[in-house]
Amino acid sequence: MPVVIGGKPESHYSDPIGLLTDCHRRIEGFLGALARIASEDRGGELPADRRASLEAALKYFREAAPKHTADEEKTLFPRLRACGSADIDAMLAKVQSLEHDHARADLAHAEIDRLGQAWLTAGTLPEEDAARMTQLLDELVLLYRDHIALEEGAVFPQAAAVLNDADRKAMGEEMAARRRA
Repeated sequence: MPVVIGGKPESHYSDPIGLLTDCHRRIEGFLGALARIASEDRGGELPADRRASLEAALKYFREAAPKHTADEEKTLFPRLRACGSADIDAMLAKVQSLEHDHARADLAHAEIDRLGQAWLTAGTLPEEDAARMTQLLDELVLLYRDHIALEEGAVFPQAAAVLNDADRKAMGEEMAARRRA
């Protein structure tokens, strides 16, 4: 993603909740690029810049996005479950829906990747495949909109309030290790 002059600097591993939020901005950006390409180009031949955007977005969701999901499911959510307060318990009921969203998104991204790779390989995509790709992306835009709103509006603020410095440090270390692996 390009650097925006005057934009918020990226968070650091010492601020794992900030990193998760930064990842959401990247998800929105790459998903927006995929949705625009699918709806505007409709499986047709892609100019070099659009082809590069499609390749980059597919690669992001194939390689980087699963690390974000692991950051939430293996690093954040277990720590929230260990807190054991009434507020956290109520919020954790929502976490199950987030994990379900992750599974739905994974399936959709796998199909989108298959369709996108076919498009890149053949140079065009049959009309029915192009329509399917657009449908999947439209569904993902809605899924992520609600998913991100729940995380940023409820889960992340609650996590920031209850997780101590040691939890945050451990989370940052796990997230960094995941990216080095």
